[in-house]
Amino acid sequence: MSAPAHRIGVYPGTFDPITLGHADIIRRGAKLVDHLIIGVTTNISKSPMFSPDERMAMVAREVVTLGLSNVSVTGFNALLMKFAEAEGAGVIVRGLRAVADFEYEYQMAGMNQQINSAIETVFLMADVSLQPIASKLVKEIALFGGDIGPFVSPVVREDVLARVATLGKLGEL
Repeated sequence: MSAPAHRIGVYPGTFDPITLGHADIIRRGAKLVDHLIIGVTTNISKSPMFSPDERMAMVAREVVTLGLSNVSVTGFNALLMKFAEAEGAGVIVRGLRAVADFEYEYQMAGMNQQINSAIETVFLMADVSLQPIASKLVKEIALFGGDIGPFVSPVVREDVLARVATLGKLGEL
């Protein structure tokens, strides 16, 4: 008998910024594969607060704090399936928060399967306490001067607050 194949997974996202919800999916996704690659990309339909390099550094720092030796971080700017193929991945890990996420992710999984049916998509439900967290909302709360502490790590909170200080808050009562 030969040794089992090395299972590689990819968890793609913009991570702008990385939230406690993302960290939960990383921690749980890392249990499913031998090596989990966090693929940091830019979604052209989103307006990023941080550059790709800043987001990669932020994610890498958070991965270190999680203490996961089987997780690496890399950037990509290509079709997800082409990136997964280049990395030798057999699994795409995606997090789901709500029904709205499922509809979008279901469609994406179907399209990805048409591109490469050998790569499976695995959905992980967000922890109930983390389900409402979205990077977009974290940025909005921060830009309006709200407390983002419950949604991100203390270090990411400082990164976001520093960026908001350079951009300026959006509203005052």
